[in-house]
Amino acid sequence: MKIQNKTADGNQKVSGGSYLNLGLYAFAGLGMEVLYAYLLEPVLYGKTMENWSGGQTILHWIITCITWGIFAFVLIKKAEGKYSFDLRRRGDSLRLWQWGLCMVFILLAFWESYRAWGGFKVYLEFAGKGPLLFTFQYLYYAFETMLFLLIVVFGQKACEVWFHRESIPYGGIICGLTWGLAHIFTKDLATGIAGMALGFAFGYVYLLVNRDLRKAYAVLFFMFVL
Repeated sequence: MKIQNKTADGNQKVSGGSYLNLGLYAFAGLGMEVLYAYLLEPVLYGKTMENWSGGQTILHWIITCITWGIFAFVLIKKAEGKYSFDLRRRGDSLRLWQWGLCMVFILLAFWESYRAWGGFKVYLEFAGKGPLLFTFQYLYYAFETMLFLLIVVFGQKACEVWFHRESIPYGGIICGLTWGLAHIFTKDLATGIAGMALGFAFGYVYLLVNRDLRKAYAVLFFMFVL
């Protein structure tokens, strides 16, 4: 597949830095939650995130999802309109071995999650939070998946423009470094390392599904939540 890196006018070439900036904007969009959770909302609610009520937690997730949705919409429209980068095109049909590898990635992510949580994460979250909180949390996960997928997509495109090789999962490396380091600073080292490994895997999956955004989103969502 030939790399296309021209803008909508058909003449001016798009630099790798332009695509990388889009990926970093997606990462910044994820970071908006930190601003809400640790700076703005504690002032509004008069207490830290650990002590929020169920309603305050749901409101936080709703605000965060709206923010992430706006970021995703604007970035996709800019990539398609300004850079003629069609993220929503259908990729080639997957062969059986590709579907099989996707299932392997999902099962590996499930195994790691089961080990870390000491059980089935989805069930434990449902049992711990109840139906209402559980529903909003998984809506939150759905929007989060979209943004870290965009980090992968734009990071991949940027490095392909720079290095002219399409078989290396550059986007996963960028996602793993940004997303993993963020978790190291906001949570702990083990969570950050797990985030890096998961980010690297996301990049490979994106190539595995022939850069089809819909298929990549579905696989990444299951890898993330299970």
